[in-house]
Amino acid sequence: MPVKDAVQTFKALSEPTRLRIMLLLMRRDLCVCELMFILKMEQSRLSHQLRILRDASLVVDVREGRWIIYRVTAAGRETLEALLEKTLKGESEKSSEILRDVRQLEVCLRQEVRRKHRKSPRPSPERRTGA
Repeated sequence: MPVKDAVQTFKALSEPTRLRIMLLLMRRDLCVCELMFILKMEQSRLSHQLRILRDASLVVDVREGRWIIYRVTAAGRETLEALLEKTLKGESEKSSEILRDVRQLEVCLRQEVRRKHRKSPRPSPERRTGA
């Protein structure tokens, strides 16, 4: 990995929220509404964090129908697994914050947050024009 890329990766992972996002995405691909539910964050702040992770090539966003789903890239997964294994040696899984995030992920999936956050259908053309 070139030094420039390594610096960008370390910068991206240096912020606790972005590291939490990466740990969640290592478990499962998620949409913004699910991440908002789990992390209790506003959409604008979360989108900013995701953009930094995307710019560092750690995550990608993929359109699935009406949803933008975030997933860890192969390089991002390899990097994070290596860092966690060598530096934290399993300690991240004992963190109360990480454990809380994992519990919230389970609640999010049980409550089908993504399905509940569907946008209401667009009004038909005649209703938009007032006809």
